[in-house]
Amino acid sequence: MRKSKKMLSAAGLIVLLSGCGQEAVETDEPVLEVAEEVEAAETEKAETEEKAEVETAEKEAAEAEEKAKAEAEAKATAEEEAKAEAEAKALAEAEAKAEEQAKAEAEEAESQAAENAGSASQQQAIGMAEDYIEYTAFSQSGLVEQLEFEGFDNADATYAVEQIDVNWSEQAVKSAEDYISYTPFSQSGLVEQLEFEGFSNADATNAVGVLTVDWSEQAVLAAQDYIEYTSFSRSGLIEQLEYEGYSNADATYAVDAIGL
Repeated sequence: MRKSKKMLSAAGLIVLLSGCGQEAVETDEPVLEVAEEVEAAETEKAETEEKAEVETAEKEAAEAEEKAKAEAEAKATAEEEAKAEAEAKALAEAEAKAEEQAKAEAEEAESQAAENAGSASQQQAIGMAEDYIEYTAFSQSGLVEQLEFEGFDNADATYAVEQIDVNWSEQAVKSAEDYISYTPFSQSGLVEQLEFEGFSNADATNAVGVLTVDWSEQAVLAAQDYIEYTSFSRSGLIEQLEYEGYSNADATYAVDAIGL
């Protein structure tokens, strides 16, 4: 489009020159040279403008690319900063949570230690409970009652018995052994006696079951004790021994053994 414009300009110049007279027409070579120079100038100008436009476009493209690169870098930097901030926040929260948990555990431990330590009165009750359990057998409830008898209130007595380390089943066995060592019992009578002392039926039954006892001989000993302090008929003594829990066979054997 631009070349056509240049050609028109050259043609116009020729026409203009031809109007100057016959002499100008006759000398056409200088006119053509001028036209060619004009066209060359216009071509050079067009090329210069086109080159400038290309350079401008390249510059704009480079600036756009640079801008996009800068924006991408800024976005990446912002994302990194946001990520770092989130990680720092999470770390701070985790540390705060750990600190809070540690504080709660420390308070719990302190509270538990204080609870375990108890009051001066409770410590005294514990000491007395340990003393009692060292030299004689007690059921759990029986030891609480003994401490109350010594003047401790129920709370301190109960606290003390709960703090000491005792196997109550073993205490039942010891108590059964103590009873059978100084007075005769039937098997069921000894279970009842242990229950009366506060042992559970399970502990009492187990304790009597593990003893090595001749219950017929216990019946003989019981018959001798009865006959020493009061008079009995044969049938009356058998009935009394049966009342104490001995079988009819053991009661009859005992009465025969003492010669009644």
